[in-house]
Amino acid sequence: MDKKTILVVDDAPSNLIFLNNLLCKDYRVKVANSGSRGIKLALADEGLDLILLDVVMPELNGFTVCDVLKKNRKTRHIPIIFLTTLHQEAQVQRGLALGAVDFITKPVSAEQLAAQIEACFIQSRPYGPELDT
Repeated sequence: MDKKTILVVDDAPSNLIFLNNLLCKDYRVKVANSGSRGIKLALADEGLDLILLDVVMPELNGFTVCDVLKKNRKTRHIPIIFLTTLHQEAQVQRGLALGAVDFITKPVSAEQLAAQIEACFIQSRPYGPELDT
């Protein structure tokens, strides 16, 4: 079984290193240190299964990146989970309205992140007969 591919977009090198180290055992991980680089990687890679996206970044913030990706036919199907220090209800609602599937507040708990990634993959599976009868 092939590993799923996760793109992590964050402007903080320490967050990229932490998330890469946390995820690389179970997933293929690609990293981008800016919103524009994240968009380029997402558009270039047709095998992405999930995007972990920081909101607060210079140049293009995560909301803008999410909006661009959700409006593009090649990338709109890719689930996005926001990882951010923002936690006000209006910001969470904005992210979800743009098409994100979840919103995780930093600092990220390894256990919480793992559970939410797995839940995202379970929800995105095609429906069909999966149970043995």
